[in-house]
Amino acid sequence: MGVTATVTLLADAIDQAKTFVHAFVLVYTLVILAYIITSWLRLPYSPSLNRIQRFLYDVSEPYLRLFRRVLPPMGPLDLSPMIGIIVLIIVDRLLATILDQFH
Repeated sequence: MGVTATVTLLADAIDQAKTFVHAFVLVYTLVILAYIITSWLRLPYSPSLNRIQRFLYDVSEPYLRLFRRVLPPMGPLDLSPMIGIIVLIIVDRLLATILDQFH
């Protein structure tokens, strides 16, 4: 393998890493939004809906709990999902910028 093939493989790996990070941030943001919506709605009891709500809780809550520890309580308003999504977007753009510098 020549230098050109190595550089091409490295560039492809960097592009795949950027794509993975972007997809992860997008999916995790959608999971957080789904968690917010299901926490607002009173859904009828159903084992399958209960499993979905539990999955959304188990996936979103540990990340959002990090921000709830730092943010002061604002009464009934919970700003941790909004701050969590903003941090995810910032991390996505920061990693994209860092990975672009390797090109």
